[in-house]
Amino acid sequence: MNISMTRTTEKNLMVFSGRAHPELAEQVAAELGTQLVPTEARAFANSEIYVRFEESVRGCDAFVIQSHTAPINEWIMEHLIMVDALKRASAKRITVVMPFYGYARQDKKHRGREPISARLVADLFKTAGADRLMAVDLHTDQIQGFFDGPVDHLMALPILADYVREKYGDEDLVVVSPDAGRIKVAEQWAARLGGAPLAFIHKTRDIDRPNESRANRVVGQVEGRTCILVDDMIDSGGTITHAAEALMRDGASSVVIAATHPILSDPATQRLRDSVAREVVVMDTLPISQDKHFDKLTVLPIAPLLSTAIREVFEDGSVTSLFGGRA
Repeated sequence: MNISMTRTTEKNLMVFSGRAHPELAEQVAAELGTQLVPTEARAFANSEIYVRFEESVRGCDAFVIQSHTAPINEWIMEHLIMVDALKRASAKRITVVMPFYGYARQDKKHRGREPISARLVADLFKTAGADRLMAVDLHTDQIQGFFDGPVDHLMALPILADYVREKYGDEDLVVVSPDAGRIKVAEQWAARLGGAPLAFIHKTRDIDRPNESRANRVVGQVEGRTCILVDDMIDSGGTITHAAEALMRDGASSVVIAATHPILSDPATQRLRDSVAREVVVMDTLPISQDKHFDKLTVLPIAPLLSTAIREVFEDGSVTSLFGGRA
C-alpha cells in the first residue's frame, strides 16, 4: 500500500499576551485582523506563575506581547514562562514583543560589583527559547547587542513628533534634551519638526540616589519659544519637571513634555499635574491606571506601530523601512 504525505508550508501567525497590559495586546491583534490565543494564566498560593495555551501552537510564528510594568519582576517572569511553554509546544519561531524593556537603565556598570541587568534580561529570554526581540525606544542603542539574535528596535518618535508638529507647528519651537546624552535623539526630533533649533539641560545626578537629578542650567536659546522637552521615559517625574522649571526660568513661553514610556511611579502623576508643563504627551506602551490620568496628559496609541512591525517580520519584510532605514 502506497501512502502519500503532503506538507503544508503555509505560515501561521499567532499572537499571545501576558497579563501586564492585555488591552494593548488586544489592540495589536485587532490591527492584525486576528485574535489573541486563549491562555490560562494564574498564580499559585506561593506566587509561582502557571501558564498554558488552550490551542495548539505547533509550527506557528508566535508573537508574545508583554509590557514590563510594575510589578516588573512578576511580569518578566510570566513573559519568560510563556516563551518556554511555546518552545516546548513546538512553535516554529518565537518573537518576544516587549513595548517597554525591563531593566533597560541597567545597561552598563557605573561602579565595581554592579550587574548589567539589561544584558541578563536578554540572556534569560534567549535561554527560554526566544528567536527574536522587538522593543520600542530602548533606553540605549547598545542593548540591541545584548541579545544573540535579531532585535527590532522600533521608534515612537515619528508618532510623537507628528502629533507635536500638527498641534504646535505654527509656534516658534525649540527641541530640548533633558541631558547632553540624548542630543542624538533630539536632533532626530528637530529634523522631524522641520529643522527646529536644539537646546539641552546640563544636569548632575547622584548615583547613590536613584530617580533623582538636578537641572543646573539651560544650554541654548529658549527665550520666547515653545520648548518641546523630549525623553524616552517618565518614571518618578522629578527629572523632567525640574527641567521644565529650568526652561521657564530661562524665559521659555511654554513647555510641552513628550516621552515614549509612561512608567509614572509615585509621585509622578502629582508632579506632572502640578508642573509648569503645558501638555504631557506619551505613548501607551505601558498601562496607565485611571487614577494616573490628568487633564494635560495625552496618550497616543502604539498598537499601529507594533502591528505593522509584526506584519513585516511575519512576511519577511523590512522593519527598517518603517523608519527610513534608521531602525
